Amino acid sequence: MKHSYFTLIVLILLGIFSSNAQQDPQYTQYMYNTQVVNPAYAGSREALSFGLLYRTQWVGFEGAPKTGTFTVNSPIGSLDNMGLGLSIVRDEIGPSIESNVNIDYSYSINTSDEGKVSFGLKAGLDILDVDFTKLNIADQGDVFENNIDNKLQPQIGAGVYYNTEKFYAGLSVPNFLTTKHFDKSTLEDIQNGGFNGSVTAAERLHYFLIAGYVFDVSENLKFKPATLVKAVSGSPLQWDVSANFLLYEKVTLGAAYRWSAAMSALVGFQATDEIFIGFGYDYQTTDIESYSDGSYEIMLRFDLFKKPERVLTPRFF
Repeated sequence: MKHSYFTLIVLILLGIFSSNAQQDPQYTQYMYNTQVVNPAYAGSREALSFGLLYRTQWVGFEGAPKTGTFTVNSPIGSLDNMGLGLSIVRDEIGPSIESNVNIDYSYSINTSDEGKVSFGLKAGLDILDVDFTKLNIADQGDVFENNIDNKLQPQIGAGVYYNTEKFYAGLSVPNFLTTKHFDKSTLEDIQNGGFNGSVTAAERLHYFLIAGYVFDVSENLKFKPATLVKAVSGSPLQWDVSANFLLYEKVTLGAAYRWSAAMSALVGFQATDEIFIGFGYDYQTTDIESYSDGSYEIMLRFDLFKKPERVLTPRFF
């Protein structure tokens, strides 16, 4: 089977599997990657915090999704009641590469001695590239003669985030504006002869609800359950739930379940007071697992603390 034709078949499968064209990338280690979807998280760690994550999905599939994220944020202002950050996402699938570059801003209000609520804004650009030469298309129409190069669209999002030392919850919409994505479902129309001349689709609003808690089981053992709910108009609800155990504040072991999609294993290491490294593996619970070798994630978080007491009372999310 030709390389490009195989890519086309893969993308058709991706369009079918991604629950009616759900568009934003997904993460197994979402509890460590909150800023990407919720700008109100910026500054909440009370440190200059850097984050890197790389995800390769459905390994063994030609043209399968690959996602990379970079985040940096820090509290600002004389009272440290504001946060400022930068979040970058690069999502590659088949012939398309989509990148988001956003500035994240948050403003926090203390609600008690331990809790605070933060309100966040996200603003930036979405950049879309599609290389149609990677596809093996039988009937080359005018729409495939020119690639999509650096198509720019604005992004504006918002979120709210509440946290104490043990609990957190957030609700956000990363983008309110109508932008254009590469429409994976179009490839299925091409295959079935029903192509209508459109290769991009409008962005739908994505609503993210995230929550978690840290339970002290014993002096050297903490239980950290977390959940993420993603709602998209026209798509089934996506629900992730995870259970992590932290041993001696150094090693994290856990498992997760994505409803009707995947089971996951998570491992994390607090290498130093400043550096955390995390790994994730997804085993698909659908038929697609027969054709792939699972999905993998690796992430790195690096914190520079302004206050020494933050090292003595570390944050676990």
